[in-house]
Amino acid sequence: MKELSIPLLTEQDIDCRVQSVSKAKTGRVGAVLLLYKDARVDMRILDQVFGPGNWQRTHEVINGNLFCNIDIWDDEKKTWVRKQDVGTESNTEKEKGQASDSFKRAGFNVGIGRELYTGPFIYVELADGEFYPERQGQKEVFKCYASTKFKVSKIAYNERREICDLVIVDRNNKVRFNMNGHAPAPQATQSATNGQNAQGGQSTNQQQRTAPQPQNSAQTGGAACPVCGGPISEAERRYSMNKFGREMCRACQKNA
Repeated sequence: MKELSIPLLTEQDIDCRVQSVSKAKTGRVGAVLLLYKDARVDMRILDQVFGPGNWQRTHEVINGNLFCNIDIWDDEKKTWVRKQDVGTESNTEKEKGQASDSFKRAGFNVGIGRELYTGPFIYVELADGEFYPERQGQKEVFKCYASTKFKVSKIAYNERREICDLVIVDRNNKVRFNMNGHAPAPQATQSATNGQNAQGGQSTNQQQRTAPQPQNSAQTGGAACPVCGGPISEAERRYSMNKFGREMCRACQKNA
């Protein structure tokens, strides 16, 4: 197995998807993002590292669950080496979703994209026009519009193949998350701004002046959590930076 020769994922190999949307105690709405790889990335890297004829993919059902087997030919041992994992259903096509997911999970076992597990907790504040509220019984939930897109614009790794730098931008290429810095506050999208102006709301300049600014301990004298706005101690800040790559109070760390 040539695990050490498997290349690290580039910015173009990684998908950035919204996992959840919620409102903080401060009233700001934000989204938690996750980093994914596409099944086509696994196929390309398997071809690149082992050769198109030196690996094969099969599926089998075990106890009602769909598993994927990736068999790689070991020329020294003259045998196939198998990596296996189970998939989960997608929200669209059940069988196809399970097959694709199990293939990507088996790819992790080969070593493809394993570095994504070292990524930081990614939280971005959302601007008006990027999300909408929805009633579910007595509960109000928030969801992102289909047009709300994020992508990785920069990623770097250390000698242990761990993510050490990460920058995420929106569809307008504006920085929304910076692992080693602070992203600027989000501005309202053009459609949301036009809608408010048509209804006699604030002008664009007024919205920009009153847009909520993200807080951090340096801006608030070490007193506020940038996620929920609650108090944060210096010990909590140091622990959060070391573990998650961003400042969070103890309560937000538990939910990370």
